[in-house]
Amino acid sequence: MGHPIKRDHSRFKNVIKGKIRENLQKYVAKGEIPVSKGGGTYKIPMPSIETPYFKFGDFQKGGVGQGDGNPEDPIDGGAGEKKPGQGEAGDMEGNKTLEVELSLQELATILGEKLELPKIEPKGKKALESTSEKYTGISSVGPDSLIHFKRSYKEALKRQISLGTYNEASPSIIPVKSDFRYRTSQVKHEFKNSAVVIYMMDVSGSMGDEQKEIVRTESFWINLWLKSQYKDIEIRYIIHDATAKEVDENTFFRTRESGGTLISSALKLCKQIIDENYNPEEWNIYPFHFSDGDNWSTDDTKLCLDILEKDIVPKSNVFCYGQVESRYGSGQFYKDLVSKYGATNPDVILSKIKNKEAILGSIKDFLGKGK
Repeated sequence: MGHPIKRDHSRFKNVIKGKIRENLQKYVAKGEIPVSKGGGTYKIPMPSIETPYFKFGDFQKGGVGQGDGNPEDPIDGGAGEKKPGQGEAGDMEGNKTLEVELSLQELATILGEKLELPKIEPKGKKALESTSEKYTGISSVGPDSLIHFKRSYKEALKRQISLGTYNEASPSIIPVKSDFRYRTSQVKHEFKNSAVVIYMMDVSGSMGDEQKEIVRTESFWINLWLKSQYKDIEIRYIIHDATAKEVDENTFFRTRESGGTLISSALKLCKQIIDENYNPEEWNIYPFHFSDGDNWSTDDTKLCLDILEKDIVPKSNVFCYGQVESRYGSGQFYKDLVSKYGATNPDVILSKIKNKEAILGSIKDFLGKGK
């Protein structure tokens, strides 16, 4: 049995995780994103757990506080000193929130359990080597900063017992130089699959702030799950209207243009990034494209389908298209993709995202096949 405080802390963490899992739909629908604290730890706000308290009923009679009286009257009915009453107060309960810290793996586990996501099976690509150092070995030489005191004590004790110099009545363990033991590091070589996620988003005039907020929230949780599945992950961002360009994360979510839309411009740049940087034999490749479905012309749509068919889909684990509903978007590109690939193609996953409440369902669409 462990220490009672550790057991209580473990039970509390399980309660917290259960609450987050229970309220994940509401949390995601609000556009809330856990704040990274570095080191793979995230801070997430949640309603605090109420402390139990007594509430008196209406059937109690007699005792202090019963019968006629006015505020500030002394309890014994005498002429006590009057104290100023309290000023105006609100009648609404204050907001109570509790910030808890969870690791990336813990958050990913909650998401995976909520959506019943399978573990990702890498696409048979070459694994990339990574190394890690851990102090798991013991040596008879080393710097004083790495002395292993417990092992050194045992060596000194064994030496004195074997020489007959140990006195049980007056135990005194005095190590000599040959008794000291030191911690040593061992380099561990591991082979882990690496992945790249390429986000593409239409930033033309028909894609407003609400649509971008949906993409921002959904991409965070997609990244969270993929990071839990791969040792190394890179993320690239492409924005486009009639032309496309690669940008950083902040620009990706804050840019808004007013021009027309040529989806092929984004797919061409995506193809270029893959060809120049990510060998499909070594990388697991995940292109995601988000749009309201408008495209400039049927000719450009044909070009898009050609690029997907010949270049992007064969090199990717899966190509994902998310159509974010907009009052200005026609949604035609979704229909074109369905006509080309069907609604259930395992290599091209399509999802309609009507509003923020649909984000979790869309994530399940994209990640639910374990590719």
